[in-house]
Amino acid sequence: MINLTSIGNLDNVEIGAFEPKLTTVTPGQLEARASVWSSNDGGTKIGVWECTPGEFTADRLAMAEHCHILSGRVTVRDEDGSNETTLEAGSLLMLPKGWKGTWVVHEHVRKTYVLVE
Repeated sequence: MINLTSIGNLDNVEIGAFEPKLTTVTPGQLEARASVWSSNDGGTKIGVWECTPGEFTADRLAMAEHCHILSGRVTVRDEDGSNETTLEAGSLLMLPKGWKGTWVVHEHVRKTYVLVE
């Protein structure tokens, strides 16, 4: 039998300490995260992430990511600049496996994420 998993209000999950964002192009940008669930095989992960304003590069070479923006405002752009979208609280974003691009954090952002191999 497969058991149902339910996770409560992710708006209030406490996250870890803020650390430098390694892929930032904006000096001083910080991020923090909390993992709230992972499948037994590690192929699916759920968590909460926050980041301070600035710009950084990102890729999803190994996993797809589903994001739900809880607060703040960001612009996400494909690596070649062909696609760009601005997201704010309530927005949902799907980054397919293999995606590469840039995030511009306009306002301190908090999101939930689901990573899937």
